[in-house]
Amino acid sequence: MKFTLSWLREHLSGDYSLDDVTGALNRIGLEVEGVEDKAAKLRGFTIAYVVSAVQHPNADKLRVCMVDTGAGDPVQVVCGAPNARTGMKSVFSPPGTYVPGKDMTLGIGTIRGVESRGMLCSAAELQLSEDHDGILDLPEDAPIGATYVDWIGLDDPVIEIAVTPNRADALGVHGIARDLAAAGLGTLVEDEIAPVPGVFPCPVSVTIAEDAPCPAFALRLVRGVKNGPSPDWLQAKLRAVGLRPINALVDITNLLTLDQNRPLHVFDAAKVQGNLVVRRAMAGESLLALDGKTYGLDETMCVIADDRAVESLAGVMGGEESGCDEATVDVLVESALWEPINIAQTGRKLGLNSDARFRFERGIDPAFTLPGLELATKLILDLCGGEPSEVVLAGTIPDTTRVIAFPLALTEKLTGLVAEDDEQVAILRRLGFSVAGTGGTVEVTPPSWRGDIEGKADLVEEVIRIAGLDRVPSLPFPRDETARKPVLTTLQLRTRKGKRALAARGLVEAVTWSFVPKAQAELFGGGSATLALANPIAADLSDMRPSLLPGLVRAAQANADRGFGDVALFELGQVFKGDRPQDQFIAATGLRRASAKPSGAGRHWAGKAGAVDAFDAKADALALLAACGAPVANLQISTDAPEWFHPGRSGTFRLGPNVIGHFGELHPSVLEALDAAGDGKSPLVGFEILLDRIPEPKAKATRVKPLLELAAFQPVERDFAFVVPRHVAAGDMVKAAAGVDRKLIAGVNVFDLYEGPGIDADKKSVALSVTLQPREKTLTDAEIDAVAARIVAEVTKKTGATLRG
Repeated sequence: MKFTLSWLREHLSGDYSLDDVTGALNRIGLEVEGVEDKAAKLRGFTIAYVVSAVQHPNADKLRVCMVDTGAGDPVQVVCGAPNARTGMKSVFSPPGTYVPGKDMTLGIGTIRGVESRGMLCSAAELQLSEDHDGILDLPEDAPIGATYVDWIGLDDPVIEIAVTPNRADALGVHGIARDLAAAGLGTLVEDEIAPVPGVFPCPVSVTIAEDAPCPAFALRLVRGVKNGPSPDWLQAKLRAVGLRPINALVDITNLLTLDQNRPLHVFDAAKVQGNLVVRRAMAGESLLALDGKTYGLDETMCVIADDRAVESLAGVMGGEESGCDEATVDVLVESALWEPINIAQTGRKLGLNSDARFRFERGIDPAFTLPGLELATKLILDLCGGEPSEVVLAGTIPDTTRVIAFPLALTEKLTGLVAEDDEQVAILRRLGFSVAGTGGTVEVTPPSWRGDIEGKADLVEEVIRIAGLDRVPSLPFPRDETARKPVLTTLQLRTRKGKRALAARGLVEAVTWSFVPKAQAELFGGGSATLALANPIAADLSDMRPSLLPGLVRAAQANADRGFGDVALFELGQVFKGDRPQDQFIAATGLRRASAKPSGAGRHWAGKAGAVDAFDAKADALALLAACGAPVANLQISTDAPEWFHPGRSGTFRLGPNVIGHFGELHPSVLEALDAAGDGKSPLVGFEILLDRIPEPKAKATRVKPLLELAAFQPVERDFAFVVPRHVAAGDMVKAAAGVDRKLIAGVNVFDLYEGPGIDADKKSVALSVTLQPREKTLTDAEIDAVAARIVAEVTKKTGATLRG
């Protein structure tokens, strides 16, 4: 929202400066985004007299001017303006001046062989208007050498504030002045708007269709107007805030939009056929709008139509065919109310923004519907003449009266601000609220322009922002021996840590829909009737997702379709196994495609890029589990992964009977159903961990174990090669060997796998490396051999292995 300081003074009397205004606006929650002071920007431009203007010797369209700047001898300026002539006064900029309209700093130059020491300026070059046909032609009484902006009165700063969506009343200068007056800066100027009596019945009637989102529509005809350019003061106001003056009738509606937050519309009555009707658009209808574009309409949009066609897109933008121009003699003035949600939906569908839409979708003052029409009528009569008709009102202006019981002690309870009862009541009354009653609880009636005030907490907010947040006492947290309770839950902490861990492994976070097509839900164990949406936002988003994998697969394929096939994505979000609260989980899911390995993706000079595999997904999952505090060392891994994973290339994480998650390569048939199979050479691997199923961490032990324990004795490594049936998991062999002596055995690793000549077809050779770490004394050969014998015996017993010869 932009306005000038002089514009504000029309509504707020008093002795205050620009700094006073900006400081007060920031204090009361109307944040100042910027202040533009044109006087400072144009301070170097002065009024000068053209002593002579003669033809340039080397150019037909240039003149060589001798210019008296009032600072000594005349200076020579080469000028290309067609109106440059001897004896005129214009605006001069010397070398070193920044010209905003050209975004350049002047220097001494030579133009077609003639030196030029400055520039005579047009209004466009000063960004005062779009007129660039000639240099500014000033009247004879303009003082030579005076600063141009001071002489013309442009020393009026423009203030821009940020207005939050709930403060629609601050989208008018009058509303801003009201807030500043309530904060103690000046006195609000309240001008009574007297009705303008109509001298004849309005010949145009208005009908509102039953399903039209329009509570009320007021209309009147002003006949015999003389439309044309608006007066200089009105044009200057609009230009100052970035609007282009059009003609008096249109400029009046723009003025009231900014001044009173009351958007209006004017129709050329001669271009309206018959009466007006407010209705929903019909399929196939379109509108040539005032911005010169044609918009296709649908049944959700509200329009104003006559007997011929649609004439205006209600609350958003008028039509070109019924717009007012300089030939307009009779004008229809409209002041209506529109449902905010419908206005927002219409503007969003059409991609159409306007000052009217911006205000109507936030909600305007319904009680100002008729006063706004009366004020517009008065301005039209003053500036354009004419005779007004009586007002036609269709529909009913809503009654927004509501009473809120407000306990005054609530302000201190919610905010800590201490304010006397009389002060709180005075603040509310200055803001336009009606306050009745005495004692600790009063009855407050919000004004019609404050549709955002719904309850007691809103009233507290009004009191505190006007009284001042600086009055809220600063209270430090108590610093006693009692430890503060953690703010975040275990699940929230796991979510944060999990995101960091996966991002550190090179995966990029994605956010996908919580809904999936029914066919995809069935692929991943969902699709039950209890998880089908009654009113889906789209036909292909019909069911709540049972897994995050479908969304990530589609996202990965969308990247691949655009040439980015090597992608690694992750997401943390809700999945739905049923319609009960206990069937909803927070899942952490990762996906890698093609060559997006943790070590890097794509082609590289050092070697051929390898494809991702199930072990990459397993490593990602283990890193996540470790970051979330899961007992990784106690995890069991089984091969019974769900059917959407590839059999033999997937696994399930368990802690006893508790299934924590799965990992592996996605099944080719699932990828084909998701239209993500691609060329068949780009595998997709992933994992999904249910964070809710990770056991809660145990209470911290009173005796903390050291993070690093250094032994004083040399470790000993022994290698064992076992021949086992092919179905035996290497992990079972590792667990069997590690369980022989957990204090002595520091680690067991698989370092070789062999299948081929010398080994039966139904068997394999698995080699283990066992590290023995003595802590009390150096092991003797006999002790090492004894432990080795026990390892062989235990692995043989648990897995059916035989020591390879």
